[in-house]
Amino acid sequence: MIRFPISSPGAGYNFDDPPAPAFKEVMVHDPSIFKSGDMYYVFGSHMAAARSHDLISWEQVSTHVSPHNPFMRDVDDFKDAFEWSQSRTFWAGDIQPMPDGRFLMYYCNCQGSMPLGDIGLAVSSNAEGPYINQGMFLKSGMRWISEDGTPYNPTIHPNCVDPHAFFDADGIYRLLYGSFSGGIFIMTLDPATGLPIPGQGYGKKLMGGNHGRIEGPYMLYSPQTKYYYLFVTFGGLRHDEGYNIRVARSHSVEGPFYDAAGQEMTDVKGAEGTIFDDRSIEPFGTEIMGGYWFMQEMGEPGRSTTGHISPGHNSAYYDSETGRYFLLFHQRFPHSRATHQVRVHEMFMGEDGWFVVSPFRYDGASLRSFKPQHVHGAWKIICHGQEINYTPNISVTVTLNPDGSVNVHRSGYETGEWTLGADGKAFTITLDGTCYKGYLLRSYAADHDAWVMSFTALSAKGVALWGAGVCGL
Repeated sequence: MIRFPISSPGAGYNFDDPPAPAFKEVMVHDPSIFKSGDMYYVFGSHMAAARSHDLISWEQVSTHVSPHNPFMRDVDDFKDAFEWSQSRTFWAGDIQPMPDGRFLMYYCNCQGSMPLGDIGLAVSSNAEGPYINQGMFLKSGMRWISEDGTPYNPTIHPNCVDPHAFFDADGIYRLLYGSFSGGIFIMTLDPATGLPIPGQGYGKKLMGGNHGRIEGPYMLYSPQTKYYYLFVTFGGLRHDEGYNIRVARSHSVEGPFYDAAGQEMTDVKGAEGTIFDDRSIEPFGTEIMGGYWFMQEMGEPGRSTTGHISPGHNSAYYDSETGRYFLLFHQRFPHSRATHQVRVHEMFMGEDGWFVVSPFRYDGASLRSFKPQHVHGAWKIICHGQEINYTPNISVTVTLNPDGSVNVHRSGYETGEWTLGADGKAFTITLDGTCYKGYLLRSYAADHDAWVMSFTALSAKGVALWGAGVCGL
């Protein structure tokens, strides 16, 4: 009979762990990252914003639309956008620092129950504003002729929200945008004015249509792989609507984009005649994170663990000085459904050129080498799968043995094996014939107030698997 669990991975070893990270929480829905000097900012819906020097301890800068919000000079400056969208707040905006010292804010508004939206531009000489409105330049939901000269059709035309402005690898200024309705689009901007180059209509569609729940697009170029990575969020934003983060890649900023299974993203859209048909879109896109919960095992120290649900509307950041990648998003919690907080997780580039994401939030620790002895013990694992999951994926527990085998216990798996690469970083685990490749990590588990072993891995078809060592046994 297998005795379970046998021990915590790495039990008895001195890892010389750093002090516990000083996490400080903020609330910014749909956080879009930009950097000014040595300060990181996230900016999002309702003109909420926060700042941090280290991506760990955050300070709230603004929370909602008001006369006291530093990012706007006067709420009435945006009255045309409010009137068009029948709204009194802002949705997910984006700020792009320009080489000449300007900061360009791409704001958006939307009615909410229909694709009646707009995207506009505001400009400041200071990262924290105030930003002076330059007016709307894209609109959706019009009754008659749309931006491309044809009657507006929400199944094929975009809802003009969720803008992300960026310079591509060739220095061309771009705008990525779109949410639900007709899909995700890209167009070219004039960096001198910040506005679209005339004659593009809505630009080029990259994915979506027929009211498929795909939104929050964000582009990240990797100089390491020479790929553009298009991040999107599938599902709905509420606690029980399955928000999850997916990615596709292309060597061209205008696509076509493919997921890890080789599926082209222009094929992704809601089934004909449907609205919000999640089942028709969920087979597509490499899902790198959905709702999850590492359950507390018997004997583990610390308080009961916290579930994380509806992670999404992410941005991403590449630090050219360190070569590190970061994923920023908001998430909710099962026991406080309306509450959301900003989270930052580090991403690592896998050998196949796909990102894997740390199971735990960024804690400042670097990727390091380990020995096989550090792996032996009881692990909680989460498979993110391909579904738009409306409840969190729950961890199951296995034991990784010294001989490279896996005791699967009551996990739902039947067989398993694992290996650690010669560099002490690359980690491979095979469960029921599916091989997942990634990295072995040392991470801070805030629920247990302790450093634990962890791993992140991805299968060849793009299924993400996370592991966290059972703590303190």
